[in-house]
Amino acid sequence: MSTPDLDAFLKNPGTALAKGPIAMVFAEDEVELNSTLRHHFDTGFKSVLLFAPDVFHLAEDLVEAPALHRIRHDLASGDSLTDAVNAVINAAPSVWMYYCYNAEYLFYPFCETRTVAEMLSFHTEERRDAMLTYVIDLYADNIETHHDAVSLEAAHMDKSGYYALARPDPDNHNYPKERQLDFFGGLRWRYEEHIPAKRRKIDRIALFRSKPDLRLRDDHTFSDEEYNTYACPWHHNLTSAIVSFRTAKALKRNPGSTFDIQTFKWHNSIPFEWHSRQLLDLGLMEPGQWF
Repeated sequence: MSTPDLDAFLKNPGTALAKGPIAMVFAEDEVELNSTLRHHFDTGFKSVLLFAPDVFHLAEDLVEAPALHRIRHDLASGDSLTDAVNAVINAAPSVWMYYCYNAEYLFYPFCETRTVAEMLSFHTEERRDAMLTYVIDLYADNIETHHDAVSLEAAHMDKSGYYALARPDPDNHNYPKERQLDFFGGLRWRYEEHIPAKRRKIDRIALFRSKPDLRLRDDHTFSDEEYNTYACPWHHNLTSAIVSFRTAKALKRNPGSTFDIQTFKWHNSIPFEWHSRQLLDLGLMEPGQWF
């Protein structure tokens, strides 16, 4: 049976958009698609919308999951992530939402013992409607064994090499925008010669509360500039991280880069422990006032 496209789904979403937080997972391929969906269910999302072509296969437990809603969507054929997210925003105002690709996994402070809904409830109490997430590159330790550079068991990450630059405001003589920074690091920094300049940033406003007329832009920022800030004016706020094999996978698949890379490991590589404490200790996310 064919899955509905986005227009058909939004005409009859049932209870899928009734209560957040809602996760939107965009499948570029089938690599770790099942583990991505399971991770976000385990994190506590009420509904998970899967945007994928009909030909992508899912494990039986996911096919039968009542909170998984599959939508026919093909990024490789030109379907837009940005347009899809904005359509869901229009259909469900005032709901917390999240989006990612397959082989990406959300981590936030204390996520092993607290749900994403608990975290967002606290964030809402601090009068915040969006949360900065850092996309932290993961890569297999041995790409001769793992040809697509993806391995959950042998995942590594960079422990240093991350930095931020002021974000210029083109509407104000390129003066820095208030409480906004562009963040860089990981594989997009180490292999920048293979990454277009506009795609080198690792910051993404992946968690946000929808509202009328809100628009996601192609650079992973929003039309409401307050959504793009890393903290409120008076103290530090929560931030989170998305650990992602996406860049490593792309670098190994791209004919222009694959033969230049024999290993992603370097002297600052460490095994990823799949625990929020490691990301907190490395300063790759911020607990703010949440203890």
